[in-house]
Amino acid sequence: MASKKQKKNKDKYSLSDLKTLGHQLLSSRAHINNLPLLLSFITPSTRPKYALESLLSLQSFFLPLLPQLPSSTHSVSQNDPEFIYRTWVRSKFDDFVQYLLDIAICSESNDALREVVLDTLMEFVKVGNGGKFHSAIYHRLLDRVVLSSLDVHDVLLDLLSSKYFKYIDIRYFTYISFKKLSQRIGAKDISDDRREGLDTSGVNQPESSLDLSVHKLYHLLSHIPPLEGSDVKSNYDMWNAAGIFTGKENEKGHTGKQCKDEATNIKVLSPANIAKKMKLRFTKAWISFLGLPLPVDLYKEVLVNLHQVVIPYLSNPLMLCDFLTRSYDIGGVVSVMALSSLFVLMTQHGLDYPNFYEKLYALLESSVFMAKHRARFFQLLDSCLKSPLLPAYLAASFCKKLSWLSLAVPPSGALVIVALIHNLLRRHPSINCLVHQVRLWHLTLLFC
Repeated sequence: MASKKQKKNKDKYSLSDLKTLGHQLLSSRAHINNLPLLLSFITPSTRPKYALESLLSLQSFFLPLLPQLPSSTHSVSQNDPEFIYRTWVRSKFDDFVQYLLDIAICSESNDALREVVLDTLMEFVKVGNGGKFHSAIYHRLLDRVVLSSLDVHDVLLDLLSSKYFKYIDIRYFTYISFKKLSQRIGAKDISDDRREGLDTSGVNQPESSLDLSVHKLYHLLSHIPPLEGSDVKSNYDMWNAAGIFTGKENEKGHTGKQCKDEATNIKVLSPANIAKKMKLRFTKAWISFLGLPLPVDLYKEVLVNLHQVVIPYLSNPLMLCDFLTRSYDIGGVVSVMALSSLFVLMTQHGLDYPNFYEKLYALLESSVFMAKHRARFFQLLDSCLKSPLLPAYLAASFCKKLSWLSLAVPPSGALVIVALIHNLLRRHPSINCLVHQVRLWHLTLLFC
């Protein structure tokens, strides 16, 4: 009943009336009662033009006041009227952010309006914390997006990655948020997730909300551009120049290597120090993500790309050894996909995996010749068997296994096998007796 009455009250306002209410709110504190009225138009069900007009007025009202407002957790214990007023305005700002998030994650809302909503939220993120980066609002935004019923390819995710992931400080806080989100999602039991739902609003989906959240998390995480080289001449774009990468004195009164931003005249950390901090956050975010129960299709996609998009940028690539060895032990196609990354860790980072060749031998089945990534597998197989330190008995075992497989695979696969056997015989002359063996019955015929 109350909602119908509120809707009737909203319907009596025209677009010009909303514009007038906004001008009054911005011109004098005497019209502060216009604030709740304008807030009532920030809903997914409001017509886009009306919501946009109210949004622009409210954004212009709140932005200059944000540095002066108390924190949301501050209790009203003072009798100062000005403090009480600002506390009330702060509560309305929190409501405004909540309404904006509701519109942002509503797939039925107008796409142009959702883009304006995202830009508004990011402006609040930029200056909402006393002129500094407001990580709490940004974390709430990512939290709502990932745990919502939005599709992986929703326009909001594309806008977020294309417009804002180019800023180094946004990437930094994105990694922090994704680490927390991964831990939160991982703590949920799948049955509890299906029963309670991370966000059951919207249309029914063919996959569980947990799987959908993991897919969106990977989509955003994989669309964060890799960090460029830590060259001193490099300049990183920042969403908020007075943010986390400004030079701060440590306890002893010294600062790390700094350089001055010519545009803002603010001392910031050197690119090398920024790269170090980013690598640490990147590593924590990915390690937390890989600890999630990944859907099978996503699991395979991650394994295929891991050696190119993740390992080169980790602070310590050996932290992936548990994940990769577990994947390699599964067998079948998953092991084939894990081989690339595991090979990189063994050859470039000194990983010791005693059962590697035993597992590699077990992968040699006829089904691998029909696998999607068979070309990469055979290339790695040849590289793994190239070492002159490979024992002769292992080289002979692989030769015999490949020879048997040549009888059961398609002709194209047999050609690959012949090339592999040829390389093994050429690199390990001690096993040439396998093909140049003189049998006893040949000698009998010779002397008869």
